Amino acid sequence: MIPVNEPDLGGNEKKYLQECIDTGWISSEGPFIEKMESSVAKICNRKHAFAVCNGTAALEIAVKAVGISTGDEVIMPTFTIISCALAVVRAGATPIYVDADPFTWNMEVENIEALITERTKAIMAVHIYGITVDMDPLLEIAKKHKLKVIEDAAEVIGQSYKGKPCGTFGDISTLSFYPNKHITTGEGGMVLVNDLELAEKCRNLRNLCFGKTDRFIHEEQGWNFRMSNLQAAVGVAQLEKLPETIKKKKMIGKLYHSRLKECEIFTLPVVKTNYCENIYWVFGLVCNDLSMDAKWFTNRLSKNKIGSRPFFYPMHQQPCLQSKRKRTVCLKQSEFMGKYGFYLPSGVTLKKEDIEKISNLLISEIK
Repeated sequence: MIPVNEPDLGGNEKKYLQECIDTGWISSEGPFIEKMESSVAKICNRKHAFAVCNGTAALEIAVKAVGISTGDEVIMPTFTIISCALAVVRAGATPIYVDADPFTWNMEVENIEALITERTKAIMAVHIYGITVDMDPLLEIAKKHKLKVIEDAAEVIGQSYKGKPCGTFGDISTLSFYPNKHITTGEGGMVLVNDLELAEKCRNLRNLCFGKTDRFIHEEQGWNFRMSNLQAAVGVAQLEKLPETIKKKKMIGKLYHSRLKECEIFTLPVVKTNYCENIYWVFGLVCNDLSMDAKWFTNRLSKNKIGSRPFFYPMHQQPCLQSKRKRTVCLKQSEFMGKYGFYLPSGVTLKKEDIEKISNLLISEIK
């Protein structure tokens, strides 16, 4: 079986984990937590970083920290993982969806301003599949209307927008370290900010909002969203390989492009825009032949022992979010991608011969 993703754990992961065991630092305190937070803050050019248990937790903290609450609206892409929408809904707010750009698969920034009302509190920018959102015009809109900006950079650690690292934009940024990301801690995430007051909020929310003078008197509700030193040990080892990981990801993208570029029924990922170059969190395809949807391809790949995944199913079509849906706008591109988009094995352990096998199978299936 060729898995859809397999993490590379061939660096210092075992060594650092053994160090945790030998020293007894296995809980949510320890030197690897501090090292990982400072390393990620440096990569993302942020003053403060807070390691958490997963990317969903990072989003929950981010939404709460910037003050989103009942009655507010947050403009966000409909083409994204459900964690983004759930963080907004669980805060009592309403997600307002923007369609995807057919070229980059990211949110259409040019359609954001028309959705702003007196209830709009923030814009959530989610970078998709290795290409960034066009941040400059988004930040201009946010500044004009005095809106908060939450940047979900879960899929793009190590990526940059016009030379500036992802994770540095807006009021607050989040990362995920799930096993299919460019670096992994098994499960894990990060919240990144510059503002000192916002940093203090994130620190408290991550750790149950313990009292400053009387520890067990809580003035606010928080979560136990802490990362363990064991997870951070894996993360520190992963960070050491990040430049090489991105190099491998780009090579995987290049090989897939070279083999599949002649397949006219597929829309392939954009290689680069005028503001970034794709780092291929995953290598996605959108089939433009309506007789073959994502399920058709993933079933055939599976029968040949090749892992794959369908694209995100749009948020505005999610059954569990229908009660929070407001203001119907055209979201046809996301609906099309949700039905006809899928991604191929893209992990850093993927071999050239694997890409050849996968590509040859796809080509034979569409002839």
